Amino acid sequence: MDGILNLDKPQGLTSHDVVDRVRAVAGQRRVGHAGTLDPMATGVLLVCLGRATRVAEYLMASLKTYRARVRLGIATDTYDAEGTVVEERPVEVDRAAVGAALDRFRGSILQVPPMYSAVKHGGKRLYQLARQGVTVEREPRPVEIYRLELLEWAPPDLVLKVSCSPGTYIRSLAHDLGQVLGCGAHLAGLVRLASGDFRLEEAVGLEELTRERLPSLLLPLDAALRSYPALHLDEGGALAVRSGRAVVGPVPEGEAGLARAYGPDGVFLAVMEYRPDRGVWHPRKVFG
Repeated sequence: MDGILNLDKPQGLTSHDVVDRVRAVAGQRRVGHAGTLDPMATGVLLVCLGRATRVAEYLMASLKTYRARVRLGIATDTYDAEGTVVEERPVEVDRAAVGAALDRFRGSILQVPPMYSAVKHGGKRLYQLARQGVTVEREPRPVEIYRLELLEWAPPDLVLKVSCSPGTYIRSLAHDLGQVLGCGAHLAGLVRLASGDFRLEEAVGLEELTRERLPSLLLPLDAALRSYPALHLDEGGALAVRSGRAVVGPVPEGEAGLARAYGPDGVFLAVMEYRPDRGVWHPRKVFG
């Protein structure tokens, strides 16, 4: 089976646990996810089956939207509710102070990944070092916070809606907010509301998956490329793309330089990349 599955990940499972369950239902090994969710988190987890694993990189590069519950006054070593408490302080801030602090996290920011993360340092994952009691300096990484909205204020908890670039750690955002407010904080709950164009309202529960129903739940491969323009080719162009040859087409708008190509029958053929030096579209990944 080939296709993309928009799943609502339940709490308590790792993303790999979900992949294993889908493999068991589908009866095939070629299954992977497109963007990790921590075990405590729920919400949109995109799972790719068969040839769809080849478009996972485009899904992972998409904007993510979350609803995050942050608990003030308690800091943990993992920056979330599953960690060990390392500090407790009184919460002496009001809604106005929280609003002012949030201003510091909007737009382009530098973020230090948590020690309990999959980022590599000296060939080892940070979480492997953390479990050995080792803490190392981490390089700040640029991330983009496109939207940061305070939805609820019920001290010591607050609820945020965050739209951000891939690679953003919401746990770090919660921790850093606590540092700015001077009371400490950790991430108490997280729901991924959307990954690109894939939304939680359209997601399928893991308990709904059966071998018989799975094919009808799979989205086509080109659903991963909805944000890219479409190239509609004639027979000659389709034959060229299937053979790995470039074709002439319109100059792309914006910076992406990627498109999805379709044959005259409307069948998805390939991911195309524009080569400005030659003024042609070159097939990057061929499916048709």
